[in-house]
Amino acid sequence: MGDDAVWAEVEAARLRLADLLADLSDEEWETPSLCRDWRVRDVAAHLTLPPTLTTGGWMKELLRSNGVFHRMIRDSAARTAREPVDELVARLRKHAGSRLVPPAPGAGADTTVMDVLTHSQDIAIPLGREIEIVPEAARAGLDSLWRLRFPFNPRKALRGIRFVATDSPWAVGDGPVVTGRTAAFLLVLTGREAGLDQVSGEGVPLLRARFALTGR
Repeated sequence: MGDDAVWAEVEAARLRLADLLADLSDEEWETPSLCRDWRVRDVAAHLTLPPTLTTGGWMKELLRSNGVFHRMIRDSAARTAREPVDELVARLRKHAGSRLVPPAPGAGADTTVMDVLTHSQDIAIPLGREIEIVPEAARAGLDSLWRLRFPFNPRKALRGIRFVATDSPWAVGDGPVVTGRTAAFLLVLTGREAGLDQVSGEGVPLLRARFALTGR
């Protein structure tokens, strides 16, 4: 997919997530997500930041966190999560078509679609909700995950395993094969254990062992 097509998928995915969030009860907003230590509310708050923050805004957040990337992500989400949920939904919807990206090496349409689709599942799966993950959009996100060394670097962490998608012509790695949908691979390659139950193949025992070894 070209960048314009990927950005169109980013917009569509943000709008789908906004629709899901708008339907949540107060209790559901406080549900633990697949993201460690984050509630649904925190994940939603985090997703409102990339489409609204300029480079200057990101630099300000980084300075607040003493230059520590993971602290910046955690703290900026925590502050934003204090806002009323209606405002979070409205902001996500209003800026769904934004093409802003953080000032990070390799950031672009493909890393953005990866972030939105992965976090959409972080929210939907614990709630028992369905959310559409378009395979070709997920494939673009997977390409970015496999290419970049930070923050997940699955190419190193999961080396010796071959991943073959069942819903898109996407395959990477060498070794015993793990098969699954592109949506599941977004979870697996970003270290979400929930993805392990969605894949199959001779490489799954090795994949599970790698998760146990690395604490992914």
